[in-house]
Amino acid sequence: MGQVAAVIQTKIQAALNPELLQLENESDQHSGPPNRETHFKLTLVAPAFEGMLRVKRHQQVYALLADEMAAGVHALALHLYTPAEWAARAQERPDSPQCRGVGQ
Repeated sequence: MGQVAAVIQTKIQAALNPELLQLENESDQHSGPPNRETHFKLTLVAPAFEGMLRVKRHQQVYALLADEMAAGVHALALHLYTPAEWAARAQERPDSPQCRGVGQ
């Protein structure tokens, strides 16, 4: 795990105490040099999201990670669920689309 990913996980864990935190570095699926930390997919299941609109969940996570977004994280795909929503989805989140600039 890279340094940026570790910081993201630490901040999310401390602020939201999620039941599930999956952070995937998808940077290599996009054009650019290897071993970078610029594109992430974050799947969170947290009771803290109960009663919160999806846009407010996204705003909360982006506010927590404002420094990382300003310092080089280019993309952050968010999949944010309450425990009941996660169970209703059979614990599945959408796959990321393949970047057009990779493998072509």
